[in-house]
Amino acid sequence: MAVGAGSIELAGLVKSFDGFVNAVDGVNITIPDKAYCCLLGPSGCGKTTILRMIAGHDDPTAGEILIGGENVVGLAPVARRTAMMFQSYALFPHLNVRDNIAFSLRVRGMSKAARHKAADAMMEKVRLSEFADRLPAQLSGGQQQRVALARAAITEPRVLLLDEPLSALDEFLRIQMRQELRSMQRDLGITFVHVTHTQLEAIALADLVVVMEKGKIRQAGAAREVYASPKDRYVAEFLGGQNVLTGQVRTVNGHHAVVAAPTGTGITVPLTPGVRVDVGDPITIAVRRDDVEIVGPGHAPDAGEKTASVSSRVTAIEYQGYFVKVMLDAGNNADFVVYVSERKFFTNPVNVGDAVLATWPVDHARILAHDH
Repeated sequence: MAVGAGSIELAGLVKSFDGFVNAVDGVNITIPDKAYCCLLGPSGCGKTTILRMIAGHDDPTAGEILIGGENVVGLAPVARRTAMMFQSYALFPHLNVRDNIAFSLRVRGMSKAARHKAADAMMEKVRLSEFADRLPAQLSGGQQQRVALARAAITEPRVLLLDEPLSALDEFLRIQMRQELRSMQRDLGITFVHVTHTQLEAIALADLVVVMEKGKIRQAGAAREVYASPKDRYVAEFLGGQNVLTGQVRTVNGHHAVVAAPTGTGITVPLTPGVRVDVGDPITIAVRRDDVEIVGPGHAPDAGEKTASVSSRVTAIEYQGYFVKVMLDAGNNADFVVYVSERKFFTNPVNVGDAVLATWPVDHARILAHDH
């Protein structure tokens, strides 16, 4: 099977600083050709170091970096056919949009007419033609970002590397530019590797989400798979959207286990393939916040569906527009959160201090693998 020109394989990748600190610690991942991949994790997890090694700005301590099936370790960025777009954009303030985009072609010795023709074609592709003669200071933040992206893409790289490209933008523009980036990636038809610490950004953009911690990959997969089916506690808590509960296994019966809850009741949870569970084991379970219902004072839970539940008390309520975020105290499990649709919440509202029952369908919870 042929390897796509923009496919990336990281094999046993290690980067050490000062001889002993592994900023990247044995990373193995394959990024398909023409994929949009987001490396996601907190500051210091190694994601930017990986980006710089793919680009050729840093050399790995050990391991291989293959682009299009070729080991590129030791090759200069231009020989790898990678391009990097930095967080600051780094546009030349004295050059107009056309000349900023064409600058790398100028460095390569291309004639003015040829590089302007290429720049005009790229501006058409990223909808910048009407701004060709403007200086960067005359552009909005989103327009500046498009110029930086076009300047990186004009060299026809196999791989475009983006280091926190949306972090300098306000919230409204970030959301708008997410769709711009995705659209441009499809139009350009090249592999994007995008570093971010923002969970929703990664989920909205990526074909492949790679969640990292302390130089290691904790989970990699499609956005919905990683968000809806986290493998361990770290991924569940870092991505958000999940409540994480811990307890001891009381019984294991067929396809389910019963876990002792902090409130003393038992929580029934389906067994997760590949995760071994025995009576007496401490285990961790996750249930999505939007899968949980709140049964307030004076109301009974729906008896028609097999549900699990914990008794709790409302500690805070935040109106989020299309949903209401209700925070609960469920014993020693802090940060138990329920996302209730706006209409449902105001039909049967609860108040801070109310004793409530948080319930969810049994088969909507999952047992998490032990963190490693």
